[in-house]
Amino acid sequence: MDILKKIEMYRQDEEKLKWEGTFREYLEIVKEQPWVAQSAHSRVYNMIKDAGIENEKGKKRYSFFNAQLFGLEEALERLVEEYFHPAAKRLDVRKRILLLMGPVSGGKSTLVTMLKRGLEAYSHTDRGAVFAIKGCPMHEDPLHMIPHHLRKDFYDEYGIRIEGNLSPLNMMRLEQEYGGRIEDVIVERIFFSEDKRTGIGTFSPSDPKSQDIADLTGSIDFSTIAEYGSESDPRAYRFDGELNKANRGMMEFQEMLKCDEKFLWHLLSLTQEGNFKAGRFALISADELIVAHTNETEYRSFISNKKNEALHSRIIVMPIPYNLKVSDEEKIYDKMIRESDVNDVHIAPHTLRVAAMFTILTRLKDPKKGDIDLIKKMRLYDGESVEGYNRADVEEMKKEHQDEGMSGIDPRYVINRISSTIIRKEVKTINALDVLRSLKEGLDQHPSITAETRERYLNYISIARKEYDDIAKKEVQKAFVYSYEESAKTLMENYLDNVEAYCNKAKMRDQLTGEEINPDEKLMRSIEEQIGISENAKKAFREEILIRISAYARKGKRFDYNSHDRLREAIQKKLFADLKDVVKITTSSKTPDETQLKKINNVVARLIDEHGYNSTSANELLRYVGSLLNR
Repeated sequence: MDILKKIEMYRQDEEKLKWEGTFREYLEIVKEQPWVAQSAHSRVYNMIKDAGIENEKGKKRYSFFNAQLFGLEEALERLVEEYFHPAAKRLDVRKRILLLMGPVSGGKSTLVTMLKRGLEAYSHTDRGAVFAIKGCPMHEDPLHMIPHHLRKDFYDEYGIRIEGNLSPLNMMRLEQEYGGRIEDVIVERIFFSEDKRTGIGTFSPSDPKSQDIADLTGSIDFSTIAEYGSESDPRAYRFDGELNKANRGMMEFQEMLKCDEKFLWHLLSLTQEGNFKAGRFALISADELIVAHTNETEYRSFISNKKNEALHSRIIVMPIPYNLKVSDEEKIYDKMIRESDVNDVHIAPHTLRVAAMFTILTRLKDPKKGDIDLIKKMRLYDGESVEGYNRADVEEMKKEHQDEGMSGIDPRYVINRISSTIIRKEVKTINALDVLRSLKEGLDQHPSITAETRERYLNYISIARKEYDDIAKKEVQKAFVYSYEESAKTLMENYLDNVEAYCNKAKMRDQLTGEEINPDEKLMRSIEEQIGISENAKKAFREEILIRISAYARKGKRFDYNSHDRLREAIQKKLFADLKDVVKITTSSKTPDETQLKKINNVVARLIDEHGYNSTSANELLRYVGSLLNR
C-alpha cells in the first residue's frame, strides 16, 4: 500500500473517532464508560498499566517503557508505584510536582517524551478518551458545570468525584450562549497533541529579564478591550499559557530549577489546590501532571536556598540513575546507532558489549566487602551467575551505595566515540579494539574528567580489553570446533556417565571390549580442573551434579548441556584447551599450507554464517587471536 493511501486511511480513522453532542448525551457516555472522567494522573497511570505489566523475580516490568528505556526497571517501578499509582487513587502525592533527578543522558528527557507521546496515542483509544467543553481554550472538563450543591448527588449516582470550578470564560458562555441550560452545552471529544497544544504543554526557561509570566498563564488581548470594555472580561483574555493548554494532560517543565522565582510561585497553588491565578479573575482550576527534570548539582543548590522552602514540600524527587547492566547498555547503544545515519556500518560482534563493560565499570562503586571485585559485581548486576554469590548478595550490594549510578560515563560520550571511529576508519567495519582505542583517546578531550579520574578510567579500559581478549579467543576456538555443540554434548554425556559410576561406586563397561572398567578419573579431572575444582572438592562437585540430574528427572525434565552453567563452562574450556595449539599454528602462520588455509577459510565461513561477522571483521579477529596466542 502506498503512503498516500495510508494517509487517507489514517484520516478516515481520525474522523470515525470524533464525537460531538450535548452535555445530556455526554452523561450517557459517562454512565457507560466512567473512566472518561478520570483525572490526569489516573489517565497516565492507566496508560502505563494498560500497556502490560510483567512480574520478573518479584519485580515489576512495565511494557510501556520497554522499547526506549533499558536498565531502569527499578527506578521505573518506584516511579509508577510510589507516584503514579497513589496519585491515580487521588492520594496526596498527586498534589506534588514530579521532579526527575539524574545525571546527563540518563534517560530523563526520554522518559518525559515517552509519557507525552504515549498520552497522545492513548487519547485515541477507548480507555484514554477525553471529552471537553467545545470551544474552550483550556479544553475544560464538562463535569465542572455540575453545581457544587449537586456534586454529592452526582457521586451517589455515577460514583465519580468532581474537583474544580468552571473557568470564568465558560461561566460566561454558559449564561450568555446557553441561557444557563447545562444540559444543552456542546461537548466534544479531544485528542492530546503537543504540536497542537492540546493537553500537553512544555515550558522552557529563557532569559529572566525577557521571559513573561504570560508564557505560563496566558495574557490580556489588548485588541479586544475596546470591544468588551474591561480587562476583567474573560473574552478579552488569551487562555494560551502552558498551564492553560496542558490542562487535562501533562506539562513538562524543562530545567525547572533554573527558572526565575516568580514562575515557580504559580506552581504552589496549582500543585496544592489544583488552581492558579491568571489576570483579573478568580482562581482557575487545572488538572494536570507537572513533570520537571534536573541534575543532582542543581537540585542540591536549589534545596540549600532558604527562599525555596515552600516548594520543597511540594516536590516528589525521583532519582533516575544510569543503567548498571552491561546487556542493557548494549541495547542503548544499538538503539542510538539504529536511529542514526551510520546504521549501515558493520559493527563486529561484542564491540558494543565491550564498550558497555567500560561504561558500566565507570558507574559502579567499589564493593564494601573485600572478597568481591568490580568485574564480579558487574557480572552479578547483569544477571550472570558468579560462584559463591546469590541474588540476596546482589540486593545487599545495591544497598551499599545509595548514589550508585549517579555518576560515570554517559551513553552519548560512548556513541560520540563510536561515531568518530566509524568516520575515521575507511572500511565500513569496526571492532571492539577500534572502539576501545577511540574511548581512550577521547578521555583527554572530556572537559569534566580530572587527572585522577582519567587514570581510573584508563584502568577500566584495560580491564575491558582483557575481557575482550577472553571473548575473542573463545569465539575463534569455538569456530574451530566442527559441529561444536555436538562435540560438547558428547563430551558431557561421557563425563556424566563416569560421574554416575563414581558416585555409585560402580564399574563402567568398555564399549569396544565389553569388559568392566573403573570410571575414567583422568577424563573427569581434565574437565573439572578447567573451572578450578580442587582434588578435595571433586567429590562434592560430582555429587552436586548427580543431585541436579535427579531433581530434573523428578520434574520430568531432561538434564542437558545448558542445565548447569559451571559444567558447561568446564566442557567449553576443555574443548578449547585441546584445540589451542591447532588455532595458534593456523592463525599465526604467515604462509599457511593448503591444509591450514582450508581450516582458516572454514573458520571464517563459520564466523560469518553462525556468529554475525563479515569477511573483514572475521579476518581481523583471527589475526588478533593469533597474536594473543603467540604472546
